[in-house]
Amino acid sequence: MSGVSVKVSDLFLRCLEAEGVRYVFGVPGEENADVMISLLDSDIEFIICRHEQGAAFMADLYGRMTGEPGVCLGTLGPGATNLITGVANADMDNSPVVVITGQGATTRLHKDSHQAMDVPKMFEPVTKWGATIWAPQNTTEVVRKAFKLARAEHPGATHIELPEDVAKADVDDEPIVPGMKVRRPAAEDKAVARAVELIAAAERPIVLAGHGCVRTRVTTQLNRLIDETGMYVTTTFMAKGAVSDRHPQSLFAAGLGARDHVIDAFEDADCVICVGYDFTEWHPDRWNVVGDGGTPKDIIHIDFEPAEVDSAYRPAVEVVGDLANALWQINESLTAACRDKGTEALARMRRTLEFEILEEHAMDPGFPVKPQRALHDIRAELADDDILISDVGAHKMWTARHYPTYEPGTCIISNGFCSMGIALPGAIAAKLVHPDRRVVGLMGDGGFMMNVQELDTAFQYGIAPTYVVWDDSAYGLIAWKQEAHFGRTSHTTMRHHDLVAVAQGFGCHAVRIESTDELRPALTEAFAVTDRPSVVVVPIDYSENMRLTKRLGQVVAH
Repeated sequence: MSGVSVKVSDLFLRCLEAEGVRYVFGVPGEENADVMISLLDSDIEFIICRHEQGAAFMADLYGRMTGEPGVCLGTLGPGATNLITGVANADMDNSPVVVITGQGATTRLHKDSHQAMDVPKMFEPVTKWGATIWAPQNTTEVVRKAFKLARAEHPGATHIELPEDVAKADVDDEPIVPGMKVRRPAAEDKAVARAVELIAAAERPIVLAGHGCVRTRVTTQLNRLIDETGMYVTTTFMAKGAVSDRHPQSLFAAGLGARDHVIDAFEDADCVICVGYDFTEWHPDRWNVVGDGGTPKDIIHIDFEPAEVDSAYRPAVEVVGDLANALWQINESLTAACRDKGTEALARMRRTLEFEILEEHAMDPGFPVKPQRALHDIRAELADDDILISDVGAHKMWTARHYPTYEPGTCIISNGFCSMGIALPGAIAAKLVHPDRRVVGLMGDGGFMMNVQELDTAFQYGIAPTYVVWDDSAYGLIAWKQEAHFGRTSHTTMRHHDLVAVAQGFGCHAVRIESTDELRPALTEAFAVTDRPSVVVVPIDYSENMRLTKRLGQVVAH
């Protein structure tokens, strides 16, 4: 105690500063007014968003890019309900986020009153933990716990509610300064030894790298495992870049459809090594078909927590502990029998995927632009460490399959909660974190319109991501799935819209290409704009969707 009382809202901001918070994304309201005024005396920058959902998506991407909790703020009632989609997305995608909501005075919460609702109860299903600060002296503990739990594996969202009368109160207290980083325990020796035995005995093993490999930067040990064993590796959508797609044993990303080439690798495998793998990314019944002709296989589960119980996921061994350390222990224990685990069948598959992803459509002149050509040109314009954020829609499926990724955290695909509208606000946060890198938000016209108002936020703060909008005047993924399943579509089309005029109305640099050869020059021009966002509208040929379905089988969205 200092012996000097301060207002709770001032102490609250000091607690955020102690946690290393640089930005708060949000919308001001009456019931969080004291916090807003306290921000005037803080080093934390408040990013004024145009909608609370945009604020939550920005916090989500900030958390993904940094590993530190992104912070979003809204008021009570409608401010809180507007936040919830972005918060749910962060929690299911394992992004560390702390969401702060105002609330009416505690003296009126026991009865019907203006805009008051049980916000903590509403947030319970989409957060790891939440609490109301009922008493001024609880402020420091609640903030510290919210940040500690948001960071902890598996990371996710936590919630703090601050009633307005508590925020105005005085208290004599100091922030709880975070201590040393909490170290996760090492895996148990017998589990490591058993995993090595299974790898040694396997004839056709394959590695499935999940999002945990990106979150915790285990690239060095993961690459060492595949280099020393010769095993081939595929990643989930959210783990793209955990192993460079230039690696000769990379089978690119898995999860597009039931009969994509890599499914053959899983069906033929006798051992699957799952590293940092989350079910929300790609359910095991997609790759481990039980009792339907698939080869019986041993599953090695390597993760921070024990495996979820599922009839299609029955590990022969669970290596539970710090992920990087667990891989290091396995690598240190590899024997001669663990070497040369690649097969000629997987080498041929790699060559087939290289052709389809990197070469087949690289020079296709067709217009509207084919998805494969559009992604080829975007990839050619971006450096290895530049960042692409995919929204949700048909373009997400194409990005997962046809956008090779070379470094972790450089291709962001939401594939847990999987909400449309993430890419436009998310690219703003990514550009704040990495102002020296090119950041592309890739979206369909449907996703673009869901959070288009945040273009104004980017313009206000001089933040300059480049948005590439695939325009087909429809909800393309839903149309794709309807066509594949029913042979026709229902209520997926939108009226034609002038997206360039919309973007220019928000102050953006904007252009619509009129030929395929205009795409790369348009991207180069957009990247040269550094003081405001840019929008490149690309008429897209989604007839390729059904062509891919006919080649590979039913496309699924996870």
